[in-house]
Amino acid sequence: MKFNSKYIFVSILILFSAIANAQFYVGVQAGAGNLESNVTGTTAETKMGGAVKAGYIYSFTKNIGLGSGIEFSQYKQNVSLIASSTLTNYEVDAAGSAFIYNVTTSNYKEKQTLQAVQIPLFVQFKTNINKGIDFNLRAGVKYFLPVSYKIKATADNVNGTAYYPDFNLTINDLPEYGIGQESSYSASGEYETKGIFMSSFEFGFTFDISKKNALYIAMFLEKGSGTILNQKNNQSYVGFNPVSTTDRKANGLYSTEQNAKITPAAFGLTLGWNFK
Repeated sequence: MKFNSKYIFVSILILFSAIANAQFYVGVQAGAGNLESNVTGTTAETKMGGAVKAGYIYSFTKNIGLGSGIEFSQYKQNVSLIASSTLTNYEVDAAGSAFIYNVTTSNYKEKQTLQAVQIPLFVQFKTNINKGIDFNLRAGVKYFLPVSYKIKATADNVNGTAYYPDFNLTINDLPEYGIGQESSYSASGEYETKGIFMSSFEFGFTFDISKKNALYIAMFLEKGSGTILNQKNNQSYVGFNPVSTTDRKANGLYSTEQNAKITPAAFGLTLGWNFK
């Protein structure tokens, strides 16, 4: 393939022109990060979340620009059952026989930590309101890609019983086959996830520090569309161990519903530094 030196030169000029008109930024954001859930019987205690980010804004005019970049965010929350209740799931024992697995827990709680990479694409409108001060409005979308969604589950007591409908047989205490009670339950697990899109809005101000640097302070609001969970079937929130009542896997409360909708949403403060 032959390359025309004139085309290469023009392409380089366009690239350098774009860079020359680009405003680069780095920043952090902090605020309330919530993983909204439609799973019944659960309640969530939202904790502070945050993100670090970097990117650029290409200015088409004095007031309009298009921005993109990369962000790394984290959400944390505590989830628990509203009341002690028995949840049912189907399992298969060590001999290959199917049975109904009933799990009852007391004081069951999950500490959840979600970490994700975000790719934003937004339009920025800015206007000067005073010497060295601009008002900024950003609106766009983000591709939200979870990196990990880990849980740490605890309970004062876990009781798993088995009902075999073919024999009309209920088993309450057979520890060597995973049926029975366990005190002071503690286990770790992880949800399967997938990427979604989020809407994103920011409004705030930039304060010129020098000719090529400015401080950026803004409020942000983000909300996802769809669910980040990628589950193929319903599971018991406390897994079945066919050889013991200990070492039961933490599948998590959100795994009890295959079509559970878990959606990230956040709002808070952005602090950034713009430079050319």
